[in-house]
Amino acid sequence: MKNQFLVDSRHLTPEALAKKHRLETDPSFRKDPMQYLPGMEKIQSDICEKVMEQMHSYDYSKYTAADVQAALRHETCSVENFKALLSPAAEPFLEQMAQRARIETGKHFGNTVYLFTPLYIANYCENYCVYCGFNCYNHISRMKLDMERIEQEMKVIAQSGMEEILILTGESRAKSGVEYIGEACRLAGKYFRMVGIEIYPVNTDEYRYLHQCGADYVTVFQETYDVNQYEALHLFGHKRVWPYRFDAQERALMGGMRGAAFSALLGLSDFRRDALASALHVYYLQRKYPHAEMSLSCPRLRPIINNDKIHPQDVHEKQLCQIICAYRIFLPFVGITVSSRESARFRDGIVKIAATKVSAGVSTGIGDHESKYTGKEPGQAQGDEQFEIDDNRSLDRMYRDISQEGLQPVLNDYLYV
Repeated sequence: MKNQFLVDSRHLTPEALAKKHRLETDPSFRKDPMQYLPGMEKIQSDICEKVMEQMHSYDYSKYTAADVQAALRHETCSVENFKALLSPAAEPFLEQMAQRARIETGKHFGNTVYLFTPLYIANYCENYCVYCGFNCYNHISRMKLDMERIEQEMKVIAQSGMEEILILTGESRAKSGVEYIGEACRLAGKYFRMVGIEIYPVNTDEYRYLHQCGADYVTVFQETYDVNQYEALHLFGHKRVWPYRFDAQERALMGGMRGAAFSALLGLSDFRRDALASALHVYYLQRKYPHAEMSLSCPRLRPIINNDKIHPQDVHEKQLCQIICAYRIFLPFVGITVSSRESARFRDGIVKIAATKVSAGVSTGIGDHESKYTGKEPGQAQGDEQFEIDDNRSLDRMYRDISQEGLQPVLNDYLYV
């Protein structure tokens, strides 16, 4: 891998180096994470208050085996039942949870597994998030693809048979403006039946514009719902404003997007509380916008060199499986995505239980799909990756492996009239 996410201060000017040092050592120098910046839209919504009240009062140590058994007996899963299923007391009941999750998945999704590919078109970033490979102080190869390169990458991906794409950028309005992203969405409409975006949060009118350009759904990672830890990890930039990020999915739905995806990056803070908050974020918004298609992602923090600045909490595979099964039992209609951060073995297993969507042919670098898909040596410049992946199977291989498990891989099932 070209970039190991090492913050190399040798490329910084003395002024930038001084600012970086002060951001890291002087909390008073940082912006208030609850204070909106100029241009940020503030909506009237009670969703955040509901989610945070439940998360702050969640004491998972109080739940017992009897609580877990009662939750599994109930035909529908209440918030209190869900809390029990996320607790340590549920760990010995993982097999029973998996059986229940498999039943719920079969009821609402049959034996289908949806496939998509992410396409990173730029890795410039204006935020200092200490755990991210794209952060503005990392000495990596930065790149923004022009429309010709974007279309070239899309053609190669589409030729593989893929029909759904997720367009991603680093969080830089200056380098990856809304109009630039919109133009990429219009291009994607020529090659794909479904287009998602995972970009910096924007205002309602901007989400409406991107939807008009062809974007169907929006993915936003809250990273962690623990405000104190969020403040400690996001030292600078628009991303530091916690509530603006929290409300992003609701603004997207207000802007006409068909659906929204939610996630915490498990391991940044207490993963049980973050899993609870992520699911409740979906739960309350689904009741407010019943027409919207909701989904959850379940990424774990990937290893990076500066772990000493993050103090990550280990989330083991069994715990991840517990979270995903609890998600399915609590939110039976919601899509669940498991990314290529996880191993092929884990992903092959979890799609038989609860997950409904996986990525294939993945690259988190900029401009390297052509070489990845064709096997040719890169003929043009490329930008560095955001994080390491574990499962690097192609679409063909993923399609074949899913089929061999007795499941039905689906590239697209939407009709546009």
